[in-house]
Amino acid sequence: MIKTQNLTKNYDGLLAVDDMTFSVEPGEVLGFLGPNGAGKSTTMRMIAGFITPSRGTASICGHDVGTEPLAAKAELGYLPEGAPNYGEMTVAGFLNFIADLRSLEGTLRKTRLDYVIGRLQLEPELGQTIETLSKGFKRRVGLAQAIIHDPRVLVLDEPTDGLDPVQKHQVRTLINEIASEKTIVISTHILEEVDAVCTRAIIIARGKIVADDTPEGLKSRAPSGRLDDVFRAVAA
Repeated sequence: MIKTQNLTKNYDGLLAVDDMTFSVEPGEVLGFLGPNGAGKSTTMRMIAGFITPSRGTASICGHDVGTEPLAAKAELGYLPEGAPNYGEMTVAGFLNFIADLRSLEGTLRKTRLDYVIGRLQLEPELGQTIETLSKGFKRRVGLAQAIIHDPRVLVLDEPTDGLDPVQKHQVRTLINEIASEKTIVISTHILEEVDAVCTRAIIIARGKIVADDTPEGLKSRAPSGRLDDVFRAVAA
């Protein structure tokens, strides 16, 4: 469902992602871990087609992101870093705009809008402009737009960033509910999050994969089980 081959990104001599090859199968939830600057977000942006690789390829459901971008993105829900764009839009206006972009019509459109609004508890904020929302609500709106068209593949960059503990639990529960029928990649720096939702985890450092294991296997590499100790153990 997701496949990268020798994926590389060079920014004027800075090698952000270095020859990365991996695949993610249906029903897998892959945790993508690494310290700040490791290349997590750059990799996700290349998979999502938001930036072009310097070398290598990425594909979604068999569609090359570079040569078949529309077909690849039709299968993809993507939550980038930060808040959704168009801060002057209301939450309702923004979600309807995304439904238009995803060509949702009729009963299906209403069903999907009702689902994301209800599941992410956005009803109280529908009339608010996005720029006036709290960081947590902005994150929830971002997640709503990523899943509104019921994609087969989800790429989520720090999906619980800015959420309080209750909201984090709600988002993790949602991911667990839909995981069996989708392929999901989650970028995070929180090992607890990997424990809660992931079936597999990759750690990257300096743009390269340094470990690919189950969450339990990763934690066993450092007696403390702490993420910073795991990083040191695998990147040494």
